[in-house]
Amino acid sequence: MQDHADRALTVMQLLPALDGGGVERSTLEIAQALADAGHRSVVVSAGGRWLPRLLDTGSTHVELPVGRKSPWTLRLVFSLRRLIARHRPDVLHARSRLPAWLAWWALRGLPAAQRPAFVTTAHGLNSVGRYSAIMARGDRVIAVSDTVRQHLLANYTVDAGRIEVIERGIDPSTWPRGHRPDDGWRARLDREFPALAGRRLLLLPGRGTRLKGHGAAIALLGGLVQAGGNVALWMPGADSPGRGRYLDELRARASELGVLDRMVASPLRDDMRDAMAASELVLQLSDKPEAFGRTVAEALSLGRPVLGWAHGGVGELLARHFPEGAVPVGDAAHLVQRASRFLAAPQEVPPFAGTTLAQMQARTLDLYHRLSSQVPAP
Repeated sequence: MQDHADRALTVMQLLPALDGGGVERSTLEIAQALADAGHRSVVVSAGGRWLPRLLDTGSTHVELPVGRKSPWTLRLVFSLRRLIARHRPDVLHARSRLPAWLAWWALRGLPAAQRPAFVTTAHGLNSVGRYSAIMARGDRVIAVSDTVRQHLLANYTVDAGRIEVIERGIDPSTWPRGHRPDDGWRARLDREFPALAGRRLLLLPGRGTRLKGHGAAIALLGGLVQAGGNVALWMPGADSPGRGRYLDELRARASELGVLDRMVASPLRDDMRDAMAASELVLQLSDKPEAFGRTVAEALSLGRPVLGWAHGGVGELLARHFPEGAVPVGDAAHLVQRASRFLAAPQEVPPFAGTTLAQMQARTLDLYHRLSSQVPAP
């Protein structure tokens, strides 16, 4: 008998769009792993700016707006059912709620012998309710952290044996320990943002939303400056489209604290590895618990110290890999105290022993193989 791990698979992943983000990145990483292993990768989405990257993996893309929240979207159940019949995937993998519902309904209309295995990935700590419950209905449910696993078990009727924790992985070659930018990088940054010039850099990456903790980072900057620290705060991603009013609030708060001339809010950039490597401290201060906290793993892989609130996936990562960086949630005084100590005596960050990209890919493909071996061939 042929070992199931040697069998060529067809895997169909569903997500709303390919415009960039953690869900999209994971989709591309698994698409690449499937192609590298000789399997067939099919992705269903509305497309987006990362579509060329997906096609470069050798994947097939089918354009369907499976993330559009409209009554019209329900008609896509029939289109999706036809796609399943045409491509005959061994595994149907839904990565967010509306695509998962569409997949669920499409599968219900197929004879049992023709249904692929159904996998869901809970990428976030979604609001609890019937709409989110679909993410716990997969034949297997991937949780991106133990935090997410506990969230699912606490809020939904799901057999613990159906949940598999597969953390998001990072590539150590992309985030190598000890990396430093080239000699001209900081000079170019200082010319672009004079507020950062000649100052020790605090970095908070994150899109321009109130949940990402920009206000806490500005308060930290104010406390450190008041104590005589020669520091500046850079928040790449805080300047996001349509977030002008929020950005005005952040600048007003920085002005109140007398640190507006030490703060930069910019769009997200492609040189985040250099930005983290050049920073004295990388911050992760999201008000709402994060499901995982990829920037924490990336910074720790580089060997850079991280300060973050001790909750959610961020708290989980810090507790396991850099407990000195975990700060009680919302304790602004403690945050200033810890940052001051780190700046006075730079912290030695141990080599990062978290999940690598290759491990995440291998564990996901192993899950696909195990499930496909349980589904009768049509």
